[in-house]
Amino acid sequence: MNVRAPKGTADMLPPVARAWEYMTRTAQELFARYGYEPVYTPLFEHTDVFVRSIGEATDIVSKEMYTFEDRGGRSITLRPEGTASVVRAAIEHNMVPTGSSAKIYYSGPMFRYERPQKGRMRQFWQIGLEALGMPEPSVDAEVIAVLMEFYERIGIPRENMRLLVNSMGDAFCRPPYRDKIADYIRDHADSLCEECVRRAASNPLRAFDCKNPGCREVMSTAPLLRDELCPECEEHYGAVKSYLDALGIAYEEDPSLVRGLDYYTRTVFEVQADAGLGSQNAIGGGGRYDRLMEEFGGPATPGLGFALGFERTLLALEAAGVEIPSHPIAEVYVARVDSSVALRAFEIAASLRSAGIASELDHQARSLKSQFKQADRLGARLTVIVGPEELTVGEATVRDMLTKSETRVAIDALPAHVMEMLGA
Repeated sequence: MNVRAPKGTADMLPPVARAWEYMTRTAQELFARYGYEPVYTPLFEHTDVFVRSIGEATDIVSKEMYTFEDRGGRSITLRPEGTASVVRAAIEHNMVPTGSSAKIYYSGPMFRYERPQKGRMRQFWQIGLEALGMPEPSVDAEVIAVLMEFYERIGIPRENMRLLVNSMGDAFCRPPYRDKIADYIRDHADSLCEECVRRAASNPLRAFDCKNPGCREVMSTAPLLRDELCPECEEHYGAVKSYLDALGIAYEEDPSLVRGLDYYTRTVFEVQADAGLGSQNAIGGGGRYDRLMEEFGGPATPGLGFALGFERTLLALEAAGVEIPSHPIAEVYVARVDSSVALRAFEIAASLRSAGIASELDHQARSLKSQFKQADRLGARLTVIVGPEELTVGEATVRDMLTKSETRVAIDALPAHVMEMLGA
């Protein structure tokens, strides 16, 4: 039996799990303030959900999806990203009736078969939100503002981040531009990698994402979409930047920013961390996808959103020297002098927990000295010592683990006394 986790996956042990829970709690509190509600979709979908939304020519669909046939002969895929599933759910449950809107957030694991590396796993964790039914550029700025505020709230300094923005155009101005880039790639095929040359026929804009230095140099002189935007897209993009300026959010325009999914239209954005991640320094991003619901057979409904990667965000926090806030496993440790008072110690621990006090006690017949050491390891602020002598008068001893001072307290008064000492 192989007792190691599969390649590209990792057990989320307590320190990392606490970081995940801290980030999700922060997201839940922040997103709710902006009116977003939680939605949790299945871990797998019918394969067409991702092929139609992400794009058959993308690396995700062509190389990275975990796709299999279930026992009913249906093609099923583990979700590689969250937006397609949320949009599918919105259509299935009519969450955005004509003229209405919906604000949704999600969190959980995603799956892509790619080469594992620092901050990039085959099972990875994301937090994201989607704003559906809202075409105005003000919501583009709002979504970006939420993302930037999240990063600041968890402790990444603003000076450690770069916000890149661009416009991908729409169904009217992007196709001619795609053709122009395809022609450019063919004209420079001798100087580009095989993958970029192949992209000329399927997804030419992805050549801007190539990490090959030679390809990057060639694409740096390619025509820019910002010079090809139709008046409506140009106006929308300008308004988004005006709203960001009004919020005081610094950004850099990156005309080569295209993101990796076919469903994006108009606004796209990406947040990069300046330290700790190497060249793969994106920690989150997203954009607008005004035609995605139509692709699924739903009504014409504008939408946009973002997703942030937990693993890469954690690396950015570590690089910035930020420690995730942690709480002690136990605020109070209930120590027993000997086994004769085990039941009473158990009852006292239960009463403290019922009062909302995180409490722990010995289940291994440790010596009193070893119990004190365990209390220290668990971060307990107080230890309640239960002994035969104290019990005869209905009392227990409360020991302050910082000052080592001790006080005898009536057992009935323990919860109130302990809460007072803890400053609760």
